Formats: sequence, C-alpha cells, structure tokens
Amino acid sequence: MRHYEIVFIVHPDQSEQVPGMVERCRSMVLAKGGKIHRLEDWGRRQMAYPIQKLHKAHYVLMNIECNNEALEELEHAFKFNDAVLRHLTVGMTDAVTAPSPMMKDEKSRSLAPAQGDAPRPVPAAVEPAAESLTT
Repeated sequence: MRHYEIVFIVHPDQSEQVPGMVERCRSMVLAKGGKIHRLEDWGRRQMAYPIQKLHKAHYVLMNIECNNEALEELEHAFKFNDAVLRHLTVGMTDAVTAPSPMMKDEKSRSLAPAQGDAPRPVPAAVEPAAESLTT
C-alpha cells in the first residue's frame, strides 16, 4: 500500500456536513484495508483566490495509507460531491503523523485520536508562601 496526503476544500455553506464527509472518507479507506495516519480539520480559512465567487472555505487534511482501489473510490466521491470545491492528492514516501504547521492555529483541531498520548495532568494552582504574607 502507498501513502497519500489529501487536502480537500468544502463549500462554506456546507461546513456543518464536514464531520459526516470525513466519516464517509474514513470508512471508505478503512473498508479497503487502509490506515489513516493523520486527520486534521483546519476549519474555515481565507482562500488565496476566489473559487466560484467564494473567498472562504472549510479545509480538511488527511494522511492515509491505502491501495489504488480505495484512492480511486475516494477521488470519485470528491468529484461528484458538489460541496467539495477542490481536492488535491499527493503521493508520499512514508507515513506522516506529526501535526502540520496549520495545526498551530487555534482554529484547527485534530480529528484523529492521538496514539500513545496519555492525558496530561492539570497543574495545581500555586499558593503564595505563608511567610511572604507577613511583614
């Protein structure tokens, strides 16, 4: 199986349907024996140039490992979905699991569960020392 990075842009009026679209893509890949290494929802962002007189769109990034049959099915679904404005598939040499530079933005969120990450404990509030209060 080969590794691919897929970015697709969704019409801003269809932003509510993005989780369902992502779940359909995920099920297509997993049904054919593929793996999803990274899945990120970048949210609504300004586009570099207008597409269909739209200046903003909803972006989603996926890094997957799948066979050619699953990739063709996924691209076929993108072509015939009116909500998908553009999609780009790039072949990769190996799996990319690190967060993308776009994930540093507070609007973005990872949709894939972090593997091997334990929940971080919340630090306790630090109280001032009693001797510093007396003068």
